[in-house]
Amino acid sequence: MGQPWMLVRAAAILLVTRQTLALSDIFEDGKSDKEILDNLLRATRYDKRLLPPVQETVKVDVSVLLLSLASPDESSLKYEVEFLLQQQWFDPRLKYSNQSRYDFLNAIHHHNDIWLPDTYFIMHGDFKDPLIPMHFSLRIYRNGTVFYSMRRHLILSCQGHLNIFPFDDPECSFSLESISYEMKSIKYVWKNDEDVLKKSSSLATLNAYLIKNQTSECNQKNNWRGNYSCLGVRLIFTRDRAFYFTTVFIPGIILVTSSFITFWLEWNAVPARVMIGVTTMLNFFTTSNGFRSTLPVVSNLTAMNVWDGVCMCFIYASLLEFVCVNYVGRKRPLHNVVYRPGENPVIQRLPAVLSRIGIILASPLGDKKRDSTGVANEIVSCTNCGPNPCTHTANNGCAAEVRKKEPPHPIRVAKTIDVIARITFPTAFAVFLIFFFYHYSSYTHSDSHK
Repeated sequence: MGQPWMLVRAAAILLVTRQTLALSDIFEDGKSDKEILDNLLRATRYDKRLLPPVQETVKVDVSVLLLSLASPDESSLKYEVEFLLQQQWFDPRLKYSNQSRYDFLNAIHHHNDIWLPDTYFIMHGDFKDPLIPMHFSLRIYRNGTVFYSMRRHLILSCQGHLNIFPFDDPECSFSLESISYEMKSIKYVWKNDEDVLKKSSSLATLNAYLIKNQTSECNQKNNWRGNYSCLGVRLIFTRDRAFYFTTVFIPGIILVTSSFITFWLEWNAVPARVMIGVTTMLNFFTTSNGFRSTLPVVSNLTAMNVWDGVCMCFIYASLLEFVCVNYVGRKRPLHNVVYRPGENPVIQRLPAVLSRIGIILASPLGDKKRDSTGVANEIVSCTNCGPNPCTHTANNGCAAEVRKKEPPHPIRVAKTIDVIARITFPTAFAVFLIFFFYHYSSYTHSDSHK
């Protein structure tokens, strides 16, 4: 009776010993990471629906590695950003023996069987096709630390100050948080307290000029969900202003200054002046309309609207100036006044004006003789003095000679308008350029210091 019982007991002990040895053999050399993971993730010891059994809140360390930044879409203010989202946390259920030769287990094919943070993105825009991101890596270390990386390709909806376009610096932001676990269960933190995003050594910008990036925790006051752990990323881009100068501003300056060439042509050079005025206007319309078709549509006044409007006003004003000059120059002269070719009305009158100014400045204020009404007595020419200059005033009984001023010839008036336009138009346009670029560049400097 005792011997069969002893045999049964020995068999049971042997079976348990074999099972124990089989379990320990799982972590010995020669076993694959798949066999180890199959043992760790068997249904009797691991349930992916449960949070890792830690004493406090599950801490998820997050870091972002920028891979590429695509060209912006000016009409919709969208930037394409590709990056690696790296998450790390501790799960004591996934510890394995030091007897294994693996420093970490490659669990990329077991990601559906392992608990993962349900991280999702808010305030970003959209995913680029394919919508389902490709899992990059999933590693489990000996102490139960899980390292999970995934590749993301987002189309960020950005915000820019379109009223100063293209002098603005668009700001793109996105946030990530848990979709179902509150802050008491999961807390996201930036790994090593990083305040900026890491950039890949092979980062490709593709005409997207990133000048600044920031990482921070979301402001709970502005967080629409409130008690969920949230991390935010802020990307600040700048525009390639050299592109806008070479395609918009410099061609506009050339066209406007080309319209000023008509002021140096003869007043009656109708074909040349009409061709220059109309050609510059049509060219400016063509270049500005082609460029505006790619710009975002806004209801407020933008810097580009100011530029196009003022430049068109200068070109149109130069064309109107020619019309005015041509109309005045063709008028019939009054009193049969004869125009002497070669006369320069401005140069001819300049010595007399300067002489008059010199006499006024050289004369002391007290030397002017005043009459009983307090009005200074002016030296005038009269018939009694003959050819000699008069030395008396007009109130000493001498009748002043009244001369009728000869009306200017229409051609002289037309040439005078051209001379004035040669100075006023370039000066006014130069003042506008200085004000325009200084005014809108000051917005850029003020925004960069915020």
